[in-house]
Amino acid sequence: MAEDTLARPRTPPPAPDRPRTWGRGRWRGEAGRLLEVAALVGLVVTQPLLDVLGRSPDFFLFHRASRADVLLLVALIAIAPTVPFALLGAVGLVAGRPARAAVHTLVVGLLLAALAVQVGRHVTPLRGVPLLVAAVVAGAAGAAAHRRWRALARVLRVAAVGPLVFVGLFVFASPASAVVLPRGHGGAAGVAGAGAHPPVVMIVLDELPLVSLLGPDRRIDAARYPHFAELAAGSTWYRNATGVSGWTPYALPAMLRGRYPAEPIAPHYSRYPDNLFTALGGLYDIKAEESITRLCPPSRCEQPVSPQQGLGVLVRESGKLLGQVMAPVDSRIDPEDSYREQTRAEAGLDAAEPVPNDPKFRWDTLDDNQPARFTTFLAGLRPADRPTLHFLHLLMPHSPWVYLPSGAHYAAPEDLPSDGTGWVDLARARHLAQLGYTDRLIGETLRTLRATGLYDKALVVVTADHGVSFRKDWQGRGLDAITHAPDQVAWVPMLLKEPGQRTGRVDDRNWQHVDLLPTIADETHMRIPWRMDGRPASQAPRDTSDKRFYDTPGQPLTFPGGVPSPPASPAPDPLVGTRVGEKPPGGTATVGNLAAFRDVDPARGELPALVWGSVPASVPDGTRLAVAVNGTVGAVVPVVPPDHAGRRFAALLPDDRLFAAGANRLDLYRVSVDGALSGLTLS
Repeated sequence: MAEDTLARPRTPPPAPDRPRTWGRGRWRGEAGRLLEVAALVGLVVTQPLLDVLGRSPDFFLFHRASRADVLLLVALIAIAPTVPFALLGAVGLVAGRPARAAVHTLVVGLLLAALAVQVGRHVTPLRGVPLLVAAVVAGAAGAAAHRRWRALARVLRVAAVGPLVFVGLFVFASPASAVVLPRGHGGAAGVAGAGAHPPVVMIVLDELPLVSLLGPDRRIDAARYPHFAELAAGSTWYRNATGVSGWTPYALPAMLRGRYPAEPIAPHYSRYPDNLFTALGGLYDIKAEESITRLCPPSRCEQPVSPQQGLGVLVRESGKLLGQVMAPVDSRIDPEDSYREQTRAEAGLDAAEPVPNDPKFRWDTLDDNQPARFTTFLAGLRPADRPTLHFLHLLMPHSPWVYLPSGAHYAAPEDLPSDGTGWVDLARARHLAQLGYTDRLIGETLRTLRATGLYDKALVVVTADHGVSFRKDWQGRGLDAITHAPDQVAWVPMLLKEPGQRTGRVDDRNWQHVDLLPTIADETHMRIPWRMDGRPASQAPRDTSDKRFYDTPGQPLTFPGGVPSPPASPAPDPLVGTRVGEKPPGGTATVGNLAAFRDVDPARGELPALVWGSVPASVPDGTRLAVAVNGTVGAVVPVVPPDHAGRRFAALLPDDRLFAAGANRLDLYRVSVDGALSGLTLS
């Protein structure tokens, strides 16, 4: 009996109760779920946003981002979107397994739906609510498949390396890599030849079609743009001049190098070491105010006066881009839309002296609205012992359009369309108003040059890098706009005043902007040590009239040359400028900036000159609305077809005289077919 007892195995005593803990398997499972989320976030956020920014080095150059700012932004884009999901997973640790699985499935479904919106916008005609519904269905189906088949989860976990790959492509392979990893910046200096080396004053405007300046006779409209006309009266006007690209990062390097764009690389001195600044820099002092390029190397140029805008601005503008990338509606995803010149007040710069003579310009009160870099440029226009290049690339009259001809500033909603029925006419009117202000800046430049004695001595160049189309359905500068409206995208003003020149002349040769650097080198008696595609104006004109233009570097487009005719301007509505009394009621309207009329202070240089809002859906498309301020009609505009914001209207009131200090009365009237007016109740 004792032997049987010894042979029988003993049952171990029960283990004492222990607190439940997470094993390695569960931690591994949660880590796997986080990797799946990271992979999807990489596809939804990191890849599309870094792709847009990587192709837009000008975004970082315009915002004066340092290398550290760029790297921090990239790190945020790669990591920050995953953090909320990681926190959600951490909270889920205290929940049961079914709850954690349900939350994870929901997150996967939402991210797949967001991805489906982006894919659907590119491969289907669906937009708006139908696209959202389809994306939700696709996300739900994808989440169900993910929960059922573990193979999909394994694929996502492998794809979690994606954000690192996207970051690597941005840093090392994208055009924006020049901002992060700049190379050497020696550049070839020009060789001074015999002859005088005059000072050079060069202003490159932006998004200015030649036809915007022209009257019906194809000459500069002196009534609307007196200072452009003044400059033309003493300069050589190359009236058949065209830029080489609708995109500044390609157009401006071509102008300053004399070479057609060959590669989609950053407009940075490390990528274009040989350019105007290095060519003249051995002999000339360089005072350069660039905007979305950085072609002048630090060895030749002083650092910009305006402060860096910092990481906060980059994050904010990148967030706006992400919203456009993920939207279920068509939108132009272009970082350049965020490029707005800082005003003198924003940059904290003193006003340029001396005070202008033109009392209508109200410089004392409106100078705060002056672009800051123009103020700095103007202050530097002084005689010097050494020859000096004064260079300014000014984003005027480039959108956003926010200036009246007087220099007064107005607010506008960001979602206002610029193409389509009614909208394209408003966009062109706002462009022309801002061009009127640009003309004022040209006038101030000419006055300053004369006051300092530089005007007669200097080679003065005023041009633009490219134009922009305001043709309905083809507004902008992309390939479609170039194809359907090359006269508005390619042709630009090109005015060149030689030292001592007094009499103006018009030269209709086939000028292309690769001719600019050879011509400047010829006028300054400098020999350029690299091959150029352009030719100086002193040489015989080209044999062919064809124009060469690039939407994509290395892929030239050609079209016939010849001085373009300006588009027909709409006849002014006879109601504009008339006084209006009490009218019978005829409906309602909502005005987005009605409160701005309650306290107007013209002395601050800020006016509610753009009126926008909506009318009830029952109002037919094309219904004319008269907009009156203090009893005077300032604009008559149509009601446009409805969009995501309803049945909208918007009107520009470019005449400052409509406004008074204090409370102003805004009235809207519905204009019937026979011209009768009925008042609308505003809210």
